[in-house]
Formats: sequence, C-alpha cells, structure tokens
Amino acid sequence: MNSLAISAEHLSKVYDIGARQGRHNTLRDRLGSSLKSLTRRNNPATATNKFWALRDVSFNVQRGEIIGFVGRNGAGKSTLLKLLSRITDPTDGLAKIYGRVGSLLEVGTGFHSELTGRENIYLSGAILGMSKAEIDHKLDQIIDFAEIDKFVDTPVKHYSSGMYVRLAFAVSAHLETDILLVDEVLAVGDAAFQKKCLGQMDDVANKEGRTVLFVSHNMAMIENLCRRALWLKEGRLARDGAPDEVISSYLTELSQMSNTPLVQRTDREGRGDVRAVAVELQNAAGNAVGHPVTGQHLVLRLHYRCERGKIIRNCRVSITVHKGEKLYFLLSTDLVDKTQIDLEGEGSIDLIVPELPLTAGTYDLSTFIQSGPDIQDWVDRAAEMSVIDGDFYG
Repeated sequence: MNSLAISAEHLSKVYDIGARQGRHNTLRDRLGSSLKSLTRRNNPATATNKFWALRDVSFNVQRGEIIGFVGRNGAGKSTLLKLLSRITDPTDGLAKIYGRVGSLLEVGTGFHSELTGRENIYLSGAILGMSKAEIDHKLDQIIDFAEIDKFVDTPVKHYSSGMYVRLAFAVSAHLETDILLVDEVLAVGDAAFQKKCLGQMDDVANKEGRTVLFVSHNMAMIENLCRRALWLKEGRLARDGAPDEVISSYLTELSQMSNTPLVQRTDREGRGDVRAVAVELQNAAGNAVGHPVTGQHLVLRLHYRCERGKIIRNCRVSITVHKGEKLYFLLSTDLVDKTQIDLEGEGSIDLIVPELPLTAGTYDLSTFIQSGPDIQDWVDRAAEMSVIDGDFYG
C-alpha cells in the first residue's frame, strides 16, 4: 500500500497584480478590460507586474504525519494549502493527493450562509462523498465538539466568527477525511477551544492514522504537536526538518526584520486602504524614548496613512507585544472604547501603558488595523522595543 499522503512536485503559483479573474464577460467588464489594456500599453511596467506567491516547492508527506508550516505573512503558506485542497490550480508543477481531503482554510469555507448548522454538516459530508447514514453516525459528535447544540438549527449567517470556526473545525475533523488541512483560522477561537483542537488533531493523526497539515504563527503549538516543520520564505521552501531546528532558523531571521523601516515593509497582509507607517515610543511627557523602563508610563504611538481620498470607517487599531512567539499583552482601541474609529489622511493613535509590566529584554511589536470584518493592515514584528529594568513596585 502506498504510504504517501501527498506528493508536491515543483509547485508554483503566479498572480497578475491588479488583474481581474473569474468575472462574467459583460459589456461593463469588456469596457473595463479595454481601458486596462490601454493604460497598460502606456505603462509597460504594469504589463509584466507578476507576483510569485509560490515558486518551485517540492516535498512529500507520509500518511499519519502532522506537519506545521511557518513563515512570514505573504510567504505562500495559505496559497500552498489552497493548491493542495484544489481551491486553485498551480501555475506550474503537480500535487498528487492520496485520499479524501478536508480543509479549514478560512472562516466559513464551504458553508452556505442561508443553511443551518445541521444542514451545513450534511452538505459538507455529501461533498466529501459520505452517505447520510455515515453523517448521521458522526452528527452528535460534531455538534458536541462545536458546542453549538442550542444553535444547530439556526442559519450560520447569524453565527459569531468563533461559532463558525468551531463548527467548521468540528466538521473537518470528524467527517471521514484522510488528510486535514488547517490554516491560521484556529486563532479566532478562545484558548480552551484551541487546546481542544490541538488534542483532536493529535488524535486524528496518532490514533486514527490520518494526515494533518496546518499553518500557524504559534511556534509552541508547532513544536509540541509536530515531528516535522516546513519554513516557506518568499514563496520558496527555505527549510524542511525537525521543528526545533526550523523554528530556530525562522526566529533568527525574524529578529532581523525590525531593522527595516515599517513604511518600507512589504511582508504585510490586508486590503491596504490604510497602513501603519511607523511606531513611536514616548514617555509621559510626550518625549521619544529609545528604551522604555519597567514600571514607567509608556505611549505606543502608531502612525497611519490612508489611501488618498478614502475614509476608512469602523476601524480597530491594535499592537501586540511579544517575544518570539510568546504573547505578553494586547493593546487595542476597542478594549477601552466601543466607539468605532474612522480614519482619513495621515495621523496617529496613542496606545497607553500606565505602568509598563515587562522585565528587561527585547520585545517585538506587531501592528494590526481592521475595518469592520476586513483586515486592512497586519505587520508581524513591525518594530522592536528594548526594555530596561526599573523599580516597578516602588
């Protein structure tokens, strides 16, 4: 029997930046396409503006393996899982999949918003080729795991993002799939649910012999759960090996990232209608500080820039403080004021720590801007902060 679960051979995916794909061929689209063609002839640089999301990636996965994928934003991790789940086709290369694939790549993938939770469970099972009897056998386990028994007959369009993810993961993990692909969406769930998911993935692989591939920014999760990790860097496979060795190499590179000014960083995710351009550290007097002191007042001033002429409404702005992959705390505008913020032009937002509760050391700052349900700008390790010990307790 073939022990291979997945064989990826020279996988590549290229996108034409700014190109519209999958649109209906209407008069409006043809007129728009003609205008784009005209402007591209006048600007040759845009005619060849291509982005290689993935380039010449090859690896094999054995049955029953749990493999973690690490890499910066835009490194190609999510693109790779979409190729393996057949959501999109590769530009070059080939992926051979031996078995039935269940995927959880973004909140609500594969769900019909007008159908209830129960109906979506049966829909997902039918898509996987399962009979009604097989789905009936798993139904109670799925509902119990997702903790949505009170809402299972409610249309999923009324679910919170956490409920959506719980149900989607429960469906993917409990229906009869040979291979489970999981993206960073588990970060939406609370800590207790994440722990339950980790236990389920461990059972799926070690007790049931199924294969699990998942993307995560949580290095501790990958190191504890996996026997193998793959590091993707700028669309290429940078390293494949033991999790501790791969993670060590990856974190070493991350520690060098903050040397690049935030405004010049290209490894960011989001729509980009508004972007963080700088993070400034200030003391209580409003003066810039190079090294904050434990126990003293600290202001993290995030400077932003919006697209010309746009007002970005209902925004949430936050900064996370972490070291490596250990999160210390989160500062967010929606935690202190439920009023949504509208951003326009250029400006700054102050996130205040009255008494800095960190011991001496170097910490990473990641910036995040969201408007409504849309991520506008997310930069991992946008800046670095070196803290000096102080008299915290007086």
